[in-house]
Amino acid sequence: MTFPMVIILLLLLLPPLLALIIAVRITTKAVDVQQGNQKLPPGPYSWPIIGNLPHMLKGPHIYLTQLARSYGPLCSVKLGTHLFVIGSSPMAATEIMRAHDKLPTYRWVPKAGQDGLQDYSLIWATQCTDHWKLLRSLCRTELFSAKGLDLQSSLREKNVDKMVGFLKSKQGSLVNVRELVFASTVNILGNICFSKDFIDLDDDHKERRGLKRALYRLMKLGTTPNIADFYPRFEDPQGLKRKTSEAMNEAFGAWEHIIKERRATREAQKDTDSSDEQDFLDTMLGSGFSDLQINQLTVELFSGGTHSTASTIEWALAELIKNKEAMFALREELKREIGFTNYIKESQVSHLPYLHACVKETLRLHPPAPLLHPQAILEGCEIMKYTVPKNSQLIINVWAMGRDPNLWEDPLTFKPERFCDSNVDFKGQDFKFLPFGVGKRMCPGYPYAIKQIHLMLASLVQNFDWFLPNNIEDLSKLDMSENFGIISQRKKPLMVIPKCKC
Repeated sequence: MTFPMVIILLLLLLPPLLALIIAVRITTKAVDVQQGNQKLPPGPYSWPIIGNLPHMLKGPHIYLTQLARSYGPLCSVKLGTHLFVIGSSPMAATEIMRAHDKLPTYRWVPKAGQDGLQDYSLIWATQCTDHWKLLRSLCRTELFSAKGLDLQSSLREKNVDKMVGFLKSKQGSLVNVRELVFASTVNILGNICFSKDFIDLDDDHKERRGLKRALYRLMKLGTTPNIADFYPRFEDPQGLKRKTSEAMNEAFGAWEHIIKERRATREAQKDTDSSDEQDFLDTMLGSGFSDLQINQLTVELFSGGTHSTASTIEWALAELIKNKEAMFALREELKREIGFTNYIKESQVSHLPYLHACVKETLRLHPPAPLLHPQAILEGCEIMKYTVPKNSQLIINVWAMGRDPNLWEDPLTFKPERFCDSNVDFKGQDFKFLPFGVGKRMCPGYPYAIKQIHLMLASLVQNFDWFLPNNIEDLSKLDMSENFGIISQRKKPLMVIPKCKC
């Protein structure tokens, strides 16, 4: 038989052989994966080389939730060369956190973010080093403590009042809620860090530039699947590392001149008493931070504290528009507790329990991070009687737990009332509700985010009636589908028409 004939024969035999393999794999359900004497967490058949990567295209949180329904609250999946172990119940989450506490671990860092700055990073530090602890402590003390939040309240109130005023000038026109809230959150953080607004509220989203463009680029790059994350031998086949570095430098450029001028001012005033700290930049300079350290920490604060907050407010407003009874109940509470004033103070928000319930219900259905960031264990361990090999990536599926009928009654329905007489909170104590994570890697900025979300949402509901475009009255037509990335966002931005109630 000649060589070409052999090739032809192999090509003819390949499709039926593949079909036979698929049929065998489908009919023999892979419930428990055995490797020698090890009983790994159950999971689906893993294809050679690619593992289960193709199935992730539908949305990782959705696919992993479907696996939990088939294989149980602790299951495993192979993605490229990595084994991921996913916990999708409070018990599984508890066991995973115990493994984190008992064993040496490292944080899985996307290769696009590995630019040599991990030693300066709060989010992307692979280990909880002394410098990481210093950064976290500084942020919690200066930005996210009760005292720090109180000092910032006037800045948040001022910027929210600007947002309301802008919306009043736009009433009757179509408004992109995500873009507007995003711009406001950037400016609030800009004033806290640099005493400066960075974005004009009237910027058209098609003309993103400067810091706004850089932050959107960073989010888009973070949502792009990277081959190098699943196959370590690849360095940067898609150019994502290079593009991320470019976006980071673009963000740095938004405030580098401010850092330079502030350093010069402090140097000129070092022998006087006039260099009192005014914002977080002064705090970082006073702590001896280099420009590189300031740039890295600040871009992480902006990346982590803007898109997720804007997305949560957008989801909350969409849910309230779609659920008239909840919107009516919230407006009645605002009328009863605050009256008809257009200006809401943060101090009043604590007297709005139904508002708090609406935010919690939004975070249950649409957690900012559907999958808590992977942590890899450096030693093998046992979790829920299964063997988990060393270097496995451990993930907690927050999105799955928020929609689990065993944990929540009627879980797919927006019902803020479920939190009205409940002690369930988002501070990492109740493992069925972890929108901001848990443990030492829990989001340090959640007190700041919650303050901002409550104030913005209350102001949007208090001051405006909201209508869908094209005179659509059937609210069931409001598209609630989502995209998955670093954060959970609506697939289509919420485009609505505000009508001033005053």
